[in-house]
Amino acid sequence: MSTLTDGSLEDKQIEPNQTEAERDRLHAEEMKRRQAERRAERATKKERGGLLMVLTGPGKGKSSSAFGMVARALGWDMRVGIVQFIKGKWQTGEKHFFRRFPERVTFDVMGEGFTWDVQDRQRDIAAAQQAWQRSCELIADPDYDFILLDELNIAIRNDYVSIADVVAFLKNRPRDKHICITGRDARPELIEIADLVTEMTLVKHPYAAGFKAQRGVEF
Repeated sequence: MSTLTDGSLEDKQIEPNQTEAERDRLHAEEMKRRQAERRAERATKKERGGLLMVLTGPGKGKSSSAFGMVARALGWDMRVGIVQFIKGKWQTGEKHFFRRFPERVTFDVMGEGFTWDVQDRQRDIAAAQQAWQRSCELIADPDYDFILLDELNIAIRNDYVSIADVVAFLKNRPRDKHICITGRDARPELIEIADLVTEMTLVKHPYAAGFKAQRGVEF
């Protein structure tokens, strides 16, 4: 006898001469069992307000995932506030797209650009401080349902924004809206207070093979 490995019948075994009809019957029984388990599990969960989410790690996909959530929020007629801490005047697909919805999305690009291009630490600090102040305003505004703070982790890592100030504010945030923070090297203090933390792992990236960032994929 062989065991199924596709996840459909983890605990069942297939007889060598088992018919398709028999396999279908076993599959239906297994799915019925799983349905009952999932419903029982969901019944133990509680309703709650907004989530604090952190997307970090060296792999690609942090901002991409966050902007996917922005699209979902818009699909539910939520109002969204976006603050970008680092990208500066860099033209991105997300900026071009989400600015098509000015009545639903506030999109503030407040960084000066990459630090190696600016080459002025005080300018970077001033820009990050202004971006954080704007972030606090949007989070406190009851008209917004979802706030994205893109690359805030980078501003914290570079000591442009105080992690103590960020954590203190977020601990006392309004509990009726979602907040998503992106960027590599999320600080442990932020991870500790977050409700959801995902770390993107770098397995392979075309940049290492000599290819530039691709429009529509990375910006």
